[in-house]
Amino acid sequence: MNTSSKTRIMVEGAMLIALATVLSFLKFGDMPFGGSITLEMIPLVVMGFRNGAKWGVFTGFVHGLLQMIIGFSNVMYCATLAAQLGCILLDYLLAFSVLGLGMVFAFGYKKNKVVGAVCGSVIVGALRFLCSFISGIVLWGSYAPEGMNVALYSLIYNGSYMLADTVIVAVAMGVLAAVAPKLLVSQDAVSKPATSQN
Repeated sequence: MNTSSKTRIMVEGAMLIALATVLSFLKFGDMPFGGSITLEMIPLVVMGFRNGAKWGVFTGFVHGLLQMIIGFSNVMYCATLAAQLGCILLDYLLAFSVLGLGMVFAFGYKKNKVVGAVCGSVIVGALRFLCSFISGIVLWGSYAPEGMNVALYSLIYNGSYMLADTVIVAVAMGVLAAVAPKLLVSQDAVSKPATSQN
């Protein structure tokens, strides 16, 4: 990959992180202990489809780092340093990094772009949920109502907004794949055939 391609991808990643950050503030309902329904995941999943897993994961990681800085007060609710590190990893860095793996799980994408895009989006949404589910059990179990199973509490709490987030990104990616499939393809990949013919 040449320097101009890397520069283009980095600029594109920065723009999509900025868009994801703006979308993170447009909330459709806010959970009492963190978490909300947003459109934030869409730009990060698009990045992974357009530029591959490496750049997608890197973009998600940077976005997660930014979200952690913005919401650092949430981290401070954790009583110990180990819990704080666990929160940073599970609720921010890992949770957003996995969103860049959409194309890896876009099974059948070459034959049917819509099905592939939806499939990849659902799986990365599920991976993000898994991060929050584990975090809910290990780090936030004390918030569960008395007598309620901690795993069940985490499932219900995180699922209540993560399911909606996953449906939103899956629908959005399916529509993009159907209406504007070139938006999910790197400009470098589009230009290669024309270059090879000369």
